[in-house]
Amino acid sequence: MRAAVLRSGSLMVKHDAPEPIPGPGQVLAEVKACGICGSDLQFVAHAPEMVAIAGTIGGDAPFARLAVDLSRDVYMGHEFCAEVLEYGPGAGGPKPGTLVTSMPALLSSSGIEPLVYSNTARCGFGERVVLAAELMIPVPAGVKPTTAALTEPIAVGVHAVNKAALKPADSVVVLGCGGVGLAIIAVMRARGVESIVAADPSPLRRSIASAMGAHHAVDPTTASPFDLVTPDITIEAAGAPGVLDDAMCRAPKGSRIVIAGVCMQADTLHMIYGASKELVMTFANGYTPEEFAEALRLIADGSIDVAPMVTAVVDLSDIARSFADLADPTLQCKVLVTP
Repeated sequence: MRAAVLRSGSLMVKHDAPEPIPGPGQVLAEVKACGICGSDLQFVAHAPEMVAIAGTIGGDAPFARLAVDLSRDVYMGHEFCAEVLEYGPGAGGPKPGTLVTSMPALLSSSGIEPLVYSNTARCGFGERVVLAAELMIPVPAGVKPTTAALTEPIAVGVHAVNKAALKPADSVVVLGCGGVGLAIIAVMRARGVESIVAADPSPLRRSIASAMGAHHAVDPTTASPFDLVTPDITIEAAGAPGVLDDAMCRAPKGSRIVIAGVCMQADTLHMIYGASKELVMTFANGYTPEEFAEALRLIADGSIDVAPMVTAVVDLSDIARSFADLADPTLQCKVLVTP
């Protein structure tokens, strides 16, 4: 079986990956499409740092479960749509041939294993994958696999918007128009938010932000989004050093900041900005099962059109080149891999 792996710091296609076998409560599925997430780019570029940081996170945070051995092949890919092939012992669900999507987690007697980065579980950048039968959701008729694969990133947007606790009359600034920022914009527009200003240096991503529902899209290197609107809510979705500090500096007194971007580097914040203006700051990460299901409903009923996000669909053999292209935000936005 073909599957993409991170090996010795490089992404490559493995042609002899072991076939996954469904255990009790699990299902074998054929991957039809899998999106490349910004976190995948971060992992390929900074895997040792990410594994080290994960080991220092206390509590029951999902990222704290990032226990992979980088001296071995690491399977990747968590934004997927797949077709049911066969069930493991005691498992049941949609009949074989049904398109499904799923939260990227494998359930077994040993616990929960995220289908994000793994030495053992085959993930979405491969021909076949084992899923937890109870987490699968059938894809509604008429929704293409390349569309349903965007359920996971849209679910991230649903969760961030829920964390923002916004109202349609709120004015919102979104900093960063990668996959997370665009998903947030789409969900806000679907919920009737009347003033969305997006900011990103990439002309391509600003254009997509407008197509996804932003009322204005500005280049932050030449103009500040805070000059166009006084936001009730600022959403940081860039995940780059300095962006959050600048947002705290510019945000109006008493407003809210939702941090949805994941900056993997240490950053500096002037806490006086937040203290003097009594800013309310909330971090958003992941989603709940209910939010994942809502994301698929929003896509299926046409409330969100994910098509503008997708800038390329490539074969698994082209995955390394696609990762390189995505490092330049002027070239690509969301690339889907079809194993």
